[in-house]
Amino acid sequence: MSGGPGASRIMGIDYGSRRVGVALSDRLGIAAHPFEVIEVGPGLHRRLADLVGSEDVDKVVVGLPVSLDGTEQAAALRTRRFVDRLRPLVGVEVVMYDERLTTRIAEGVLVAAGTSRSKRRRRVDKVAAAVMLQGYLDRQARTRVE
Repeated sequence: MSGGPGASRIMGIDYGSRRVGVALSDRLGIAAHPFEVIEVGPGLHRRLADLVGSEDVDKVVVGLPVSLDGTEQAAALRTRRFVDRLRPLVGVEVVMYDERLTTRIAEGVLVAAGTSRSKRRRRVDKVAAAVMLQGYLDRQARTRVE
């Protein structure tokens, strides 16, 4: 990503069994913002591919649910299958990034903001995607500095 005028964005995806949270970076690749929650079902992969095009995305980062001890369980396998189906549709680089604790962090942020339980349920997935994507962006920035 060049970071100059017209630079593309990075999309973060928090894949779940019922809902998918989507976040987008700013064009400088500095900040992640919650964007949308999509229900899992037919057309999910196509909807995400359409967003990649319409939102000028040049990279997709999918949260990989790794256990606290670093092992991968059934959710990680489902996520890897999801990514395998998504890659050929989006036409941009798709990477996976450790998403440990992002949903808990997102819940905490929403609770601290005074968000009602019903609104939290509708927003937590896109906030979790933003937390995961922000971690990725911060790591990329640290890597560039070192």
